[in-house]
Amino acid sequence: MALTMKEKRAVTKEVAARYQRAAKKERGLILGEFVKLTGYNRSYAAYLLRNWGRRARVRIEGRDVVMVLGAKGRKEKRKVKRKYDQRVLLALKRIWIICDLICSKRLHPFLPEIVPVLEGFWELNIDDEVRKKLIEISPATIDRLLALEKKKFALKPKSKTKPGTLLKNQIPIRTFADLR
Repeated sequence: MALTMKEKRAVTKEVAARYQRAAKKERGLILGEFVKLTGYNRSYAAYLLRNWGRRARVRIEGRDVVMVLGAKGRKEKRKVKRKYDQRVLLALKRIWIICDLICSKRLHPFLPEIVPVLEGFWELNIDDEVRKKLIEISPATIDRLLALEKKKFALKPKSKTKPGTLLKNQIPIRTFADLR
């Protein structure tokens, strides 16, 4: 009878505490029992029992994430506060729309000039902190912040149709055999 993942997790939790406190000879016996019970590879089982409940730095989709082995899907909460908050996003969105939805690489060098002009014409009402952040923002960050807005303003959706053979069959093609 094979154990379900939930049962394996519960067994691992119980055995890991015993395994981490045990002497070397006892660990070998515990590991043997654990491998027979769960069906895990011996080296993976040893890794799992050694590190159960410990923090591990894992790279998921290009991002470093600190996870606790054994904790179901938990990861540490973000400690660093976001630099560009909602106020910066709203101001940036407004500027981007006024500038006719230009790309971030063209918008970035233009920001230090356009912000005071828009404030002068009462198109933009921001405080000093938001103004400073808008001037020092990078093009990549502009792209990240405006990603959802760009999807809304997408002019042309990607085509779902594929070319058929009807038109291909109607086009005459000259081959080497036709040259005689």
